[in-house]
Amino acid sequence: MKVVIIGGVAAGMSAAAKFKRLSPNDEVIVYEKGDIVSFGACGLPYYVGGFFDDSREMIARTPEEFKASGVEIHIKHEVLSVDFKAKKLHIKNLISNEILEENYDKLMIASGARAIIPPIKNVNLENVVTLKSLDDGNKLKDLMANEEYKKVTIIGAGFIGLEAVEAAMHRGKEVTVIQLKDRVLQEVFDKDITDLLEDELRDSGVNLLLNETVVELIGDEKVYKVKTNKRELETDIVILATGVKPNTDFLNSDEIEMIRNGAIVVDQYGRTSVEDVYSAGDCATINNLITGKPVYVPLATGANKLGRIVGENLAGQNNSFQGSMASSCIKVMNMEAARTGLSEKEVKDLGFDYKTKFITDMNQTSYYPGRERIYVKLIYDAHTKVILGGQVAGYKDAVQRCNVLAACIYAKMTTDQLGMLDLCYSPPFARTWDVLNVAGNVSK
Repeated sequence: MKVVIIGGVAAGMSAAAKFKRLSPNDEVIVYEKGDIVSFGACGLPYYVGGFFDDSREMIARTPEEFKASGVEIHIKHEVLSVDFKAKKLHIKNLISNEILEENYDKLMIASGARAIIPPIKNVNLENVVTLKSLDDGNKLKDLMANEEYKKVTIIGAGFIGLEAVEAAMHRGKEVTVIQLKDRVLQEVFDKDITDLLEDELRDSGVNLLLNETVVELIGDEKVYKVKTNKRELETDIVILATGVKPNTDFLNSDEIEMIRNGAIVVDQYGRTSVEDVYSAGDCATINNLITGKPVYVPLATGANKLGRIVGENLAGQNNSFQGSMASSCIKVMNMEAARTGLSEKEVKDLGFDYKTKFITDMNQTSYYPGRERIYVKLIYDAHTKVILGGQVAGYKDAVQRCNVLAACIYAKMTTDQLGMLDLCYSPPFARTWDVLNVAGNVSK
């Protein structure tokens, strides 16, 4: 059997490695448009910010290592189209420009996503960058290292945008963030949490501009000013962080089911609507654990997990992915925040009869140094009290407490059970009634 995989980053290489271990005598071929495989883009903001200097730290395995394990890899090869009926790919060798054909028995599409370029006038000026690929990272790292460039403007306040804030501040830059919507991370956290993150940004010296639209970048060859619908700002570097779009333009949407943004719809087995075709990663949906519905959650965690499931199923198994809780976290200057399960907006849109509780407490005892405030929000079923979602923010151990909530949601625990959950206690780490116990007990 011949398996072909389009895309060689998280999901694609997880599938390739797993398939080859289970079916060592079968053929697996990977076509990757770039020149790097198994690349963890999540490290880019910290690479750019100078927290580490060796870009190889973000690469799990090289093409040579995969080839040694029996996986055939072709880098710098772009898949132009797929003929699902004939089970054939049309591919362009980006070095020689030769057009190739490749047949498959089973196909996995793991083509990832690309940065969205907003419709801003003069967006192609020099010193205007995205932060999605290693090339982007190397370019921005060089710009950040230039001490003549003092002012950085970040357009967009999602994960990449806010992580880029810390990178720029760590480099000693003056940072402005311009956000089209009225909150940062609006698609991820509820307002209770984003209010805290916005205060942290402003208290750290970030010029945060909400409800503002960038209409033009001004410069001859190099950008030196950003024009919005409200003002003009001097700048030396502009980072575009306005989201990502699935790389599925080479596919015919009439032949394979997609959602509105172009992400390929898959079931819990990673199967698409086309027979013998699978997909996973940032180009595909993933099933939500609570609702069972396909959602778009472009996170490395889900890509790796569903990619592994696809690799198993390509090898003839029939394994299903338990579902995503969209668990995610971020460090915003000195504050950390995490969420898991459904947000309040999501449960409201889905028609749940729900309740919420937001509390402020302390992360540990008062007499051990390092005590900080911590904030917890629970979203739960109004009748059964089963926990549907959780969000935690604070300056110490907030993310790890959210991991506890993820386990609670997976186990379908109630707020009463969370209130009495036997959690670890010692003065440096918690109080005798941990903040999660308290949140559970007051969520009636």
